[in-house]
Amino acid sequence: MSKHFIKPLAASLLLAFGAAQAATIQIQNRDAAGVGFNDPTPVAPVGGNPGTTLGEQRWNVYRYVADLWEQQLSSDVVITVSAGWEPLTCSASSAVLGSASAWNIWRDFAGAPKPGTWYPQALANKISGVNQSEGQPDDGSGYGNVDIKTQFNINLGKPDCLAGSGFYLGLDGNTGGKINFVATLLHELGHGLGFATFTRGNTGSMLLGLPSAWDHNLLDNVTGKLWTQMTNAERVTSATNGRRLVWNGAEVKAKVPEVLALGTPSAKITAPSSLTRALAIGTAGFGPQISATGLSAEVMPVVDQADGVTGLACDPLSAANKLAVAGKIALVDRGVCSFTVKVKNAQLAGAKAVLVVDNANDNPPPGLGGADNTITIPSARISKVDGLALKDAMKARTRTRSGLYITLGLDMSQYAGADLLGRPYLYTPNPFASGSSVSHYDTSAFPNQLMEPFISADLTTVLKAPKDLTFHLLRDIGW
Repeated sequence: MSKHFIKPLAASLLLAFGAAQAATIQIQNRDAAGVGFNDPTPVAPVGGNPGTTLGEQRWNVYRYVADLWEQQLSSDVVITVSAGWEPLTCSASSAVLGSASAWNIWRDFAGAPKPGTWYPQALANKISGVNQSEGQPDDGSGYGNVDIKTQFNINLGKPDCLAGSGFYLGLDGNTGGKINFVATLLHELGHGLGFATFTRGNTGSMLLGLPSAWDHNLLDNVTGKLWTQMTNAERVTSATNGRRLVWNGAEVKAKVPEVLALGTPSAKITAPSSLTRALAIGTAGFGPQISATGLSAEVMPVVDQADGVTGLACDPLSAANKLAVAGKIALVDRGVCSFTVKVKNAQLAGAKAVLVVDNANDNPPPGLGGADNTITIPSARISKVDGLALKDAMKARTRTRSGLYITLGLDMSQYAGADLLGRPYLYTPNPFASGSSVSHYDTSAFPNQLMEPFISADLTTVLKAPKDLTFHLLRDIGW
């Protein structure tokens, strides 16, 4: 039997729902006096959370989420979670909401399903029926006997950290445009329970040369190989091969038709004929979804910067921009403000839909995160390369016409977020996104899944079919 200590790698969202035999989750508060869970700032009860201080409300959400996971999981060994609030990476337009991982991982313990394979401690404990770290010497971290370590962004919502978009601490899902902490915490605990690989996708190297339980179900559609059959170099390529890496676990494959919608969102250039092709898109977690009936319209760019080429749409559109995008698909650029602000400004200007051009070279592009219940038009993200091509095709446009037409619709040959054989895609953008790549479902999944790398407003607290695939994947690795 061998143990290894790892640092948190993941950042995003998740949850659970009723099961056979309950587990027990113990939460350890590691915050200092007056901080995080101990913050005495007075607040009013909200959305079923009766807490009257900020710290108490945060703790209530943790306990609520832990209770949900307890009902879903089956284990005779207590699951210990170290919890705290810390300053995490953020800016005015983006932020790391939180992160979590298994703190200890084990291989070749009694009853291990696969030899020479790493399992997160909570799962190793469940399988073996004993606490693998009981009586082990302190590893120097101060968390020697902890199964999962979590941390959440204490600065979220401040002026320099997604201003105004703090965590919603209610338990009813009525976020009002804020970020649902229940969904975020459910997601992160999912990573700690095993929804992650311990193999380094950016180098392809396995921990001490051995795979994680996750890797046995990673199948590359191009090579036809599992990750356990690949070289390091092949894994590096696979980890950045957009929508080619799938989950090959039997339980997940069986549940895909119950959970994912039939029809993959696409954006097809229909005119001019010389440019006809389909664009890879990442759909939005807010506003109406792209439908099978489709939406066809002329494309016009928002131009609100001095160079006359790019448009951020972070402010209400000018009269000239309103004239250009009314009744059209508005092309706007990523950056400075949130996606919901951009789409709302285009909507108020009369646009029928919005395409956001990425400012990074991600391919395929991820989805658009955010929440705003007042948005009534569809939107999607396209790659930087495709965005530049569209702009180039519109150089000769007039103030109201471009001659470039796109149809937003569904390809009905496959489930949204799965390959032609019904195996769900994993998130593999190019370039590699540390902490997100491989260890999440792809953003093309619809309905949105709890274990995608970005929060969506329509997430629920159900992990199982017919709502979600998360628990079925955990079952595939041994839960």
